[in-house]
Amino acid sequence: MQGWSKAGMASKLFDRLRRSIFKEGELSSETDRTDDFPESSELEDDTDCVSARLDGTLCFEGDAVLESEDAGDTSGPDSDSDLFGESLDNACSSTDISPMVPSPKCSDMTTRQLQENWRSSRTRNTPEKLIFEVTDASVVHETNSKYVLYTIRVIHSGMFDKTPAVITRRYTDFERLHSRLRRRHGDEMEAVYFPRKKLRKNFVAETIAKRSRAFEQYLSHLHSLSDLRTTPTFLEFFYLSDLHAGQMLMRVGRCQEALGSFLNALRLQEKLGCNQLLQQNHFQRVHWFFTLSALVSCFQDLEQLSEAQEHCDRALQDLAPSQEALQQHQLHPLLIPLLQSNVRLSWKISKDKRHWEALYHEIQDQGIDIGNQPSLKEWLIKESIEDSEGMVRVKSKSEDAL
Repeated sequence: MQGWSKAGMASKLFDRLRRSIFKEGELSSETDRTDDFPESSELEDDTDCVSARLDGTLCFEGDAVLESEDAGDTSGPDSDSDLFGESLDNACSSTDISPMVPSPKCSDMTTRQLQENWRSSRTRNTPEKLIFEVTDASVVHETNSKYVLYTIRVIHSGMFDKTPAVITRRYTDFERLHSRLRRRHGDEMEAVYFPRKKLRKNFVAETIAKRSRAFEQYLSHLHSLSDLRTTPTFLEFFYLSDLHAGQMLMRVGRCQEALGSFLNALRLQEKLGCNQLLQQNHFQRVHWFFTLSALVSCFQDLEQLSEAQEHCDRALQDLAPSQEALQQHQLHPLLIPLLQSNVRLSWKISKDKRHWEALYHEIQDQGIDIGNQPSLKEWLIKESIEDSEGMVRVKSKSEDAL
């Protein structure tokens, strides 16, 4: 009995001592927080910024501009280091945010929001979430300028993506996208913030790393907004340069290289859901069928006939006209060249071609001249690929060298 009482007293003393130490530590941390741990206040600001971002608002910069005495970072007039300033001190800068556990007072709210988003996504047809990941950022030196080229991988979230797509963009490309979106969709862009340029230190590793993170979050934010992710301006930012590059390579007979550009463009269009917007968006329809037709032509030239026929069949499934359109001779200009290619390809690989042969003969019976049509490759080479603003991109120096 006496042994038990001694053990009980020891346990009570230990428990009292533990509570006392914990209380003193808590008090000391509260009184010394500002002096000993100045980064703690920034940590609180960061968690608030995470909460704000989940509510649909991103913050990439503050009002202050970080200046540097390092004159070695200045560059030519075409570089990415002019005019604008980007704050690296602002605690709410998304470029300063790193993966961390949010403070207890906002963690409940974050969890609740995530649960609501998860439940709502199961009850409505929402597009698959995409991840935009900067995998490389390299400094490019040209004759009169220097800039950073960011390599961004676009993948589906929550699954193993066998066909990731990649784009390379510089700061001015992002800036042009932001300017066009603000001009066309000002109301929707009110809550979207853009990482500003700096006067100096644009090419140091820290700035490049922070800006890479900012661009990831910028694209993710745009894609999260339903009114913006389906706009031609946003979609064309990803795939249109690949179409231009592929067409230039095709024109000089470099089909193997052109094939890579067109395949990447197709993957980007698929991930962004362009094939679901064919009836709503004229430019998505034009670009989608150009991509599929270009793949047919490249695969044919490379003697990959099964792949060519597969993409040809895929295009024709959406291009096949209704009886009313057929009677009124309202046919897509690619329809006849694709039909001719599909019949030949199907014959070569011993695949059933009766369905498309029947449509081909039906077009003939309507009195439509099918003999005076350009070949698929001729049409692709001559076609001008315009963006949604009616602009045809000017050739770059690298394309002139092809």
